[in-house]
Amino acid sequence: MITKEQISTFIEAAHRAGSNRLMLCSSGNQSWKIGEEVIISGTGSWLPCITPEKVAICSLVDGTVLNGVKPSIESVFHLGILRNRPEMNVVLHFQSEYATIISCLENKPTDFNVTAEIPIYCGKEIPVVPYLRPGSPELAKAVVEALKNHDCAIMDKHGQVVCGKNLDDAFQKAVFFEMACRIIVLSGFKNKTLTAAELEDLEINILGKKK
Repeated sequence: MITKEQISTFIEAAHRAGSNRLMLCSSGNQSWKIGEEVIISGTGSWLPCITPEKVAICSLVDGTVLNGVKPSIESVFHLGILRNRPEMNVVLHFQSEYATIISCLENKPTDFNVTAEIPIYCGKEIPVVPYLRPGSPELAKAVVEALKNHDCAIMDKHGQVVCGKNLDDAFQKAVFFEMACRIIVLSGFKNKTLTAAELEDLEINILGKKK
């Protein structure tokens, strides 16, 4: 059973995301898998100031609402990601300023590896999900597919989504991705990125991947 303490921790994480301007008003949503249950922000809730009354609890297996609170309209892709990625326990959908600018560009960057934090925490490649109506089954399917083998994705003309092992991990990925997008935009898209050799060095010496 989900405890009051766990709900309080979930709310604190949501407020932290809001205070770091990862989303405004109702523009984001968050979920946290605990065993076979998932805490999800309620539909229409504002993560920066969410209260316990706006926190939904659902079954991981079939999405059944367990506490009478309607979950976010994006709950389908939250649950799908968490089912597909058993090593991941948190999903965060956000719309931070510079990353959302990138999501709205016609010609998006294809390389976000401006600092080592991106390949280490977010991944070397950031997939782009085509625009599909928010809350639609089509968007949910596309996002779940994009995050099968990635931890971060851009949703065209919409926002971003990350998955993490815990609340801190997901938050860190979101913050670092926003940092990368800020560097790219403020540089006028004249930024440098890590070379193939530098990426390989990180994989071997930081991530522990062998050639």
